[in-house]
Amino acid sequence: MNQAENLIINGTGSYPGGDYQKVSIRGEGTIANDVNCSAFHVYGTGETLENIRAGSVKIMGEAEFKGNIAADKTLVMGSMTVDRQAKLTKMKILGELSVGEHLSGDTADIKGSLTVDGDVEYESFVSSGAFEIKGLLTAEAIKLSLSFSTSKAEEIGGGKITVKRGAWLIPFTNIPLSKKEGFLSAKTIEGDEIYLENTTAEVVRGNVVKIGPGCHIGLVEYSTELKQSADSTIKESIKR
Repeated sequence: MNQAENLIINGTGSYPGGDYQKVSIRGEGTIANDVNCSAFHVYGTGETLENIRAGSVKIMGEAEFKGNIAADKTLVMGSMTVDRQAKLTKMKILGELSVGEHLSGDTADIKGSLTVDGDVEYESFVSSGAFEIKGLLTAEAIKLSLSFSTSKAEEIGGGKITVKRGAWLIPFTNIPLSKKEGFLSAKTIEGDEIYLENTTAEVVRGNVVKIGPGCHIGLVEYSTELKQSADSTIKESIKR
């Protein structure tokens, strides 16, 4: 982008959209129209009423996007809400992200919390936080470390799916902050290679399926291999 103009909001007010090099909100600002910018940073409270396209998005405060958002790089350390669709190509969530419709991109790194009312589609989805996805979570590689709370998805699908117990650690140590474990709940989990811990699911389908400790599975359908921990339950298994 070649825009030379910046939009810097330090006070309170409503501002027009348009093309900008950088948008920075340190006060409390509302942007009324579509925005196209290289960088969109919120340190205070920000709201956009229409769509936004940005090279980078950084949310340190609170931001609400009423329309769609597309960004190449997104870092959320505060709270970010998208009412409609979000295409966040490279996304890292340390705070909270809520999406009203569809969320997609290339790489997702969730260390905070994620809530999506629709589907989530990524090439790589890594989470050591917590999420609630009311539709399908799909990625070629899914790696979940269940550190706290219960993560939920209606369906999970991917190439390689790895779900393990995790723990919040005191920074720069291996000492856990809490002994409380996290859990995963889904109706259906389907992939080529699946390893699960602390997971409750109605159906698990895969080529190679390994059910580790802490799992409660209704039905496992597999084509090559099934392994089960003694500390888990499978009501029924079928080799296809």
